[in-house]
Amino acid sequence: MRGSQILLVVIAILAFVPVLGVDYVLGRYVKAHETEKMQSAVNVVSNDAQRIVHGAIQSLRTILRDSPSLCTPTFMANVNSQLQSSLFLTQVVVENSDGVQYCSAYDSDVRYRVLSESLAIPGYTERLSAVVMEGNSTPMLKVTQHVNENRSVSAFVVPAPILLSGYMPVISDLSYLQIAMTNGTPIVQVGDERELDGQGGDFLIARSFAGEIPLRTEAAVSLSSVRARYSELTFAFTVIACLIGAITLALAIQYARRSKMPAYDIERAIVAGEMKPYYQPVINLRTGRLTGCEVLIRWVKRNGEVIPPGAFIDYAEMTNLAIPMTLNLMEQVRDDLEGICREVRDFKVSINLFEGHFRDGSIVDDIQSIFEGSGISYEQLVFEITERRPLDDRAAVNRIVSAMHALGVRVAMDDVGTGHSNLAYLHTLGIDIIKIDKIFVDMIKDANVPVPVIDGLVSMARDMGIEIIAEGVETQDQALYLRSKNVTLAQGYLFSPPLKLDSFLTLANALKPQVKQTNLDEDIAA
Repeated sequence: MRGSQILLVVIAILAFVPVLGVDYVLGRYVKAHETEKMQSAVNVVSNDAQRIVHGAIQSLRTILRDSPSLCTPTFMANVNSQLQSSLFLTQVVVENSDGVQYCSAYDSDVRYRVLSESLAIPGYTERLSAVVMEGNSTPMLKVTQHVNENRSVSAFVVPAPILLSGYMPVISDLSYLQIAMTNGTPIVQVGDERELDGQGGDFLIARSFAGEIPLRTEAAVSLSSVRARYSELTFAFTVIACLIGAITLALAIQYARRSKMPAYDIERAIVAGEMKPYYQPVINLRTGRLTGCEVLIRWVKRNGEVIPPGAFIDYAEMTNLAIPMTLNLMEQVRDDLEGICREVRDFKVSINLFEGHFRDGSIVDDIQSIFEGSGISYEQLVFEITERRPLDDRAAVNRIVSAMHALGVRVAMDDVGTGHSNLAYLHTLGIDIIKIDKIFVDMIKDANVPVPVIDGLVSMARDMGIEIIAEGVETQDQALYLRSKNVTLAQGYLFSPPLKLDSFLTLANALKPQVKQTNLDEDIAA
């Protein structure tokens, strides 16, 4: 109770901090709003450039596909057809590696100056460079396809028509915008970046890449110049801050009166080492042997009280403390299980991740820094993603899962069938293991009575080549039914609850396979 009272006093003080921090709040709002506008602008410019280069690649491929040889009447007719159908294709040239030209779209020598080296386009055989045509100060993009060792065909296109046309009003608000090759060669520039150095203060900067095309767009604007446009909001923000403070205080008092959960100091508990791993065995239903464990967290307070995760996990996720909490847990797991993992090389250690790990993006580096060179190999690690919370940025999740697979780490989907994923999502992510949730296992009342939900999940996993682990197995009928459906791995109170390290190691030594000792005896006998 004393901790709750202290927390309430702190909240009461913090509730009125926004009144004193109007300038700070307004600054953050302006930064977020203007950065979003800038990011949208540079994304549009980059997408425009990507679309133009893709169009040039398609034009080149169409010309070469429909032309039996270069510089023939048929070839020239195909070139003219592409020029007429594309708004932004300005020239097509056939030349050799020394720059000697054999023909061009308009039967004249095309003079240009090369601005950048030729860069590869990942996933394409064409290459990209920047040039300046004679008589035209605006740089162009040159997309080149090598036909053979001595001949190449190049298409010349404008780099960003939407920018050159001035179609986007937001561009005029920027102090500086540049389209450049990824090697740093500038192509199109609006404003002078040197002017920013003389304005002082902070700057808002946005960057965007044109997909796989080696082009990037960068924009910047002085924060002081955009803040001037928001001066009228200062008074409104002050009023809003007062209202927020009063509402926050009222809600805090109401929460303190109604809540039965004490105000846990999670950050202090992490530093003090009170967040402890408990280990729940994973059992092979056919052999009865221990194959691994799932790491579950418990808050063990100084007085010996054990707080279950349901009382603090949501709060930890909400405050982003779940990430340092997981790092601390992984370090303890490494130290606790190195011995058994060295001895039993197919022993698997399963650790839960949170949605925040996929927004933070550093989890792969953290895995390497903690487990690299330890007694636990990457192949022995399994990281579980819960299905109960949506993973909004699917592209980021795919990148992280791919990076984990590159290390040799396996990925499991927890709580399958209870949340937001689907078959396509499981396949796209490359999930190695699905864990059947306890709510489905509880449907098994008799080993001989079919459970369609279980059967469907098992069939789905088998078709996709995904391993299955059943959670929450509490009765012999459940174990027998799962084993009859070729589900060989399970965990639950039928076998063991989550255990402290000492108890788990005692159980592990009793249940682990004795392969190494058997081999040693055979070697001695030989």
